[in-house]
Amino acid sequence: MAHRLRQPLPGAQPRRRFEMPPVQDDDETPEAEAATRFGSPGPRMSSQHPLYVGFMGTVGVGIALLVYWIGSNTTQLLLWIVAALFIALGLDPVVRWLEGKNLPRAAGIAVAVSALALAVAAFFATLIPTIVQQVTQIVQEAPQWVSEFINSDFFHSIDDQFGVRERISQELAKFVNNPEAMGGIFGGVLGFGTTVANGLFGALIVLVLSLYFLSALPAMKRWAYRLAPRSRRARVEALSEEITGSVGNYVIGQAVVAVLNATYAFIVMSIAGVPFAVLLAFVVALLAFIPLVGGLIAGVIVTLIALTAGWQTALVYAICYFAYLQFEAYFVSPRIMQRAVAVPGAVAVISVIAGGSLLGVLGALIAIPTAAAIMLLVREIFIVRQDRH
Repeated sequence: MAHRLRQPLPGAQPRRRFEMPPVQDDDETPEAEAATRFGSPGPRMSSQHPLYVGFMGTVGVGIALLVYWIGSNTTQLLLWIVAALFIALGLDPVVRWLEGKNLPRAAGIAVAVSALALAVAAFFATLIPTIVQQVTQIVQEAPQWVSEFINSDFFHSIDDQFGVRERISQELAKFVNNPEAMGGIFGGVLGFGTTVANGLFGALIVLVLSLYFLSALPAMKRWAYRLAPRSRRARVEALSEEITGSVGNYVIGQAVVAVLNATYAFIVMSIAGVPFAVLLAFVVALLAFIPLVGGLIAGVIVTLIALTAGWQTALVYAICYFAYLQFEAYFVSPRIMQRAVAVPGAVAVISVIAGGSLLGVLGALIAIPTAAAIMLLVREIFIVRQDRH
């Protein structure tokens, strides 16, 4: 029965695949092949001919306008593609490491993506109950806070001078009786639901694209290398492998640094008694993934929240966390990121700010690998060409 199941169905044909064209031999040129099959090609039109110049200029302008129109109308899709390609390049070193352990690439992709999916699921499984619990706590304690504020001497003095209680009652009555205001509330709720739905849809698209890119990454590289002239193909391949490898090492290294940062912050918050330690640890992990400025922003945010528990708690946390940032900068990151990109500090800061301004968080994440790729191309292409003249 198993042997019969493995046999193809009668009359079935294998599915046609889009394969790479074969590599041309040195003595087998496209002109010679065309001459044997379809006759000898005629002479080319001179590139200085007015008709050729005008036609190619018009085609170039038209293509530029078409690319601009497509890019301006598919911005969200392009961001999804960039995010998926970034994730695929980040997981590719893990998949290649698993391939080195005699594991098939398909199995390595399944293991890497499953680990990533489990990490994301654990993140939301821990975060959502924490948020619900803490929001419920705030809602339960909010009436008591309002009552204490209304009964305080400060509010009574303000109410006697400005009539705050009466003013609030009038504005509340106007708001309830205004249909546009009530419609705005429902519209805001609907807009929030639409935003959440779009976010989930975008996450699904990015996940699917990441799987496709990760599985087809070797073939995509081969196709991209074939677009280069044969005389420069080896150099293009070497530069591309250096860039993609450094991007993958950077993503993995930054993820490890962020996890270590969040773990240390959670331990310090638990010892110092900072409220909402679990939720703030996830916030620290997300911000620490942004290079250079992420850890600093996370430290400031958590320190401000720690002030609600007392200035002593905030001071202890600030000293411990910012001391760890110095230790991370000089001891942890250099060892973890030694196989990743190396970018000067000023260039890294400028690239992160520029990437964040253009593409938000995604731009800040890919800013340093992009800057490293540009610096590598400038050093290996432009500077080498300049040194020859």
